[in-house]
Amino acid sequence: MTMKKKYATEWSLHQPIHGATGRQISRSFCSLNDLLLLPLALVAGVAISSLGLPGAVLVAGVAPLAYYAFFLVKQPLLGLYTALTLSFFAVGLSRYVDAPFGLAIDALLFGTVVLVLLQMKKDDVQKLNTLPVYVFGVWFLYTTMQLFNPLAPGFTGWFYAIRGTSFNFLFIIIISVVLVSEKKHLTTFLYIWFGLSLLAALWGFKQKFAGLDGAEQAWLDAGNASTHVLHGRLRVFSFYSDAGQFGVAMAHAALVSIIFAAGPGPIMRKLLFGTLGIIFLYSMAVSGTRGALFVPVAGAFVYFVASRNFKILTLGLLIVGAAFVLLKYTYIGQSNYEVQRLRSALNPEDASLNVRQQNQRILARYLADKPFGGGIGTSGYFGLRFNPNSLLAQTPTDSWYVRIWAETGVVGLFIHLGGLLLLLVVGFFKVFTLHDPALRNIAGGLLAGYAGIVVASYGNAIIGQYPSNVITMMSIAILWKCREWDKNMEREYK
Repeated sequence: MTMKKKYATEWSLHQPIHGATGRQISRSFCSLNDLLLLPLALVAGVAISSLGLPGAVLVAGVAPLAYYAFFLVKQPLLGLYTALTLSFFAVGLSRYVDAPFGLAIDALLFGTVVLVLLQMKKDDVQKLNTLPVYVFGVWFLYTTMQLFNPLAPGFTGWFYAIRGTSFNFLFIIIISVVLVSEKKHLTTFLYIWFGLSLLAALWGFKQKFAGLDGAEQAWLDAGNASTHVLHGRLRVFSFYSDAGQFGVAMAHAALVSIIFAAGPGPIMRKLLFGTLGIIFLYSMAVSGTRGALFVPVAGAFVYFVASRNFKILTLGLLIVGAAFVLLKYTYIGQSNYEVQRLRSALNPEDASLNVRQQNQRILARYLADKPFGGGIGTSGYFGLRFNPNSLLAQTPTDSWYVRIWAETGVVGLFIHLGGLLLLLVVGFFKVFTLHDPALRNIAGGLLAGYAGIVVASYGNAIIGQYPSNVITMMSIAILWKCREWDKNMEREYK
């Protein structure tokens, strides 16, 4: 058997790298469950006998949460999987139920990272000695110091905005680099990501072909129709925050799944990922999100170079170049609305682009003597909520990087953007030096997806929104783990 075939066989087995067996874990759970069963039953009985029906409802609600908390303490990785799953539905559910779902995910991530730090062993501490932790650790410290920015709106605005700006990045990275230690964790991550992305795509098709439900229509009527119904056509948003987030998320999933389909593996695997890629691409198109186009373009270029395959690189560049020429210099497909929207992304005279540039000039004049920005929470949604009359709140930022520039200044933009680009460059060399072809394909797909999100965040505040922030941070951590898995396989076959 050749070395290449050995690598592929080893990868397909998904053997754990270390840790207790499932039977050992199951036994420990059963013994602890037996210890907790009697007191829980007594508490439930007292509540029901004392409060009647309200007590029964209370027990019915609290008992599952208590059971979940028990397993979370034993297996903190469950918290990360739960946060990833809930991040897909948090905004969509808020259209039906007035509840702080986003805050609940933030609290879950915080609680999980606390559990991880409290349960860390000596070997786990060494896992934190990695570039992603340093990059987002420095950003964490800088944004924390922004609390003392004299222009900031105060603690409340800072607290609400800091979670998506900085804290969750570091929390997800720490949890992932410590707990994602086996290849089966990667498999679980991909199942959740692609499975829920498929569900989002199907829900988007329902909106396009069957129409909106009452809650979705009410959301449009509340002031969102102007950006989501253009020329009488709906920009599909599924259960995401808006069509922009939905389109980029679908482009991200499409890029990675198509790369997986092009990699080594059985034909059924290729067909599965290829089919998913086509579904996600069409979902991207019906969102009408022009900035989503740059996700596959930027990501594909990174993957083609990192693949170390000259034929794939040449073919990929020809395909991307042909698509650019068709959109930029021809009117092929112009009768299709989705093609019109994508083509407008390449038009330098686009009215939306001109408005954005004008807003950036306003911000440039205001920030000329403010190297540390106006303070976190002073722009966008939280700016309008906590400091509505300020120039930063009244001037749309649109771009993630423009928002970072407005709130943290040119210093903050340099730290944040510099860190993201550093991860991209180092990640590229990590993928380039992997020996296992299947693992290199997966790592290359994750790196390409990360590159696409970094580029697309110039047009929209993508990287700081659910679920893209969770997916992107986990992708970075897993990319760094791939090098470790590759080294283990090298040592085994020497």
